[in-house]
Amino acid sequence: MRRLIAPLLLCILLLVGVLPPGHADGTDQPLLQQILTGLARHHAVRADFVQTRSNPALARPQTSHGQLLFVLGHGMLWQTVAPYAETLAFTGTRAARIDAQGRAQRMHDARGVSQISQMLQAMLAGHVDTVRRQFDISASGTASAWTLRLVPKQERVARVLGSIVLSGDAFLQDIRIAMRDGGGTDIRFSHSRDAARFNPLEKQVLGLP
Repeated sequence: MRRLIAPLLLCILLLVGVLPPGHADGTDQPLLQQILTGLARHHAVRADFVQTRSNPALARPQTSHGQLLFVLGHGMLWQTVAPYAETLAFTGTRAARIDAQGRAQRMHDARGVSQISQMLQAMLAGHVDTVRRQFDISASGTASAWTLRLVPKQERVARVLGSIVLSGDAFLQDIRIAMRDGGGTDIRFSHSRDAARFNPLEKQVLGLP
């Protein structure tokens, strides 16, 4: 699962406005501006998710579901409910597992996730060159029913990752990750809404007032 969190983080933070529309490559820039402007209105988002992973080596797809909380400038909680219970937190440069008491255990085996988190923090500070180097981005549809397609530019990444396709309306609704080995992941979000209140655990882990 951790291999899937990194692209998920990248996609969500791209879509809340950290990528200035004028810096898109080979895309409909007015449409991309409309998409990002609309999504950037939601500074704190809750959503339910169903994640389905397929792989040629698997007899059947693997499915998990849970809830997501994303707060711009603070990070993200990714809470899996089934088939197992696990809460992961991504704040700044840290990736951690969170227990029921809110204690964080740093994920030392998640170096790739931490690197992407650091990159995203740099983008929030206005440094978007890394993303422009890594992906070609194309937009289609309308501001109320849109699709973004991200294709890796770097050869070593492109040998593994085919594309990331995102679609939505006022919120991000679907992420499809296509791998070069024929596998893929589909993450569907539902009941997306603005998060107005936070419980004590969320405040503690994400450093919210």
